[in-house]
Amino acid sequence: MSRTPRTHRAVDPRWSGRPLELADGRARVALATVPEMAANETGLVHGGFLFALADHAAMLAVDEPTVVLAAAEVQLLAPVAVGEELVAEAVVEEGGRRPQVACRVLRGEETVMEGTFHCAVPREHVLARRAREAREALEAGEPAPGGTAP
Repeated sequence: MSRTPRTHRAVDPRWSGRPLELADGRARVALATVPEMAANETGLVHGGFLFALADHAAMLAVDEPTVVLAAAEVQLLAPVAVGEELVAEAVVEEGGRRPQVACRVLRGEETVMEGTFHCAVPREHVLARRAREAREALEAGEPAPGGTAP
């Protein structure tokens, strides 16, 4: 891999892919499909794993520590079977605090999924505010908002 990611470092590569390349505004992530990904006895890989792979590549293409997915439009173009190797390629098309990322998932030369991922790059981690509010409530002797713990 070309450099160390600044985001999504705790993602388990067995389920959403292993980074292959990371460059400014671009990422490539590989996924080996395994039997635990099968949707049924035929060995059809559940589409959620393809989505996770593409999402992982999109987040790495943005590569900001606080990046999160806000929305996505995807098309599943071909079935994937257990045992097939996939590679997601993601490219940032629009930057800033609301990046838009084009992504496609390939099996060899064939595109099996493609889509656009709309991201957000908040100034602080999306869970930081909730944790801070819960901590403040507990310090004041009040129940944590939403029943969350700090």
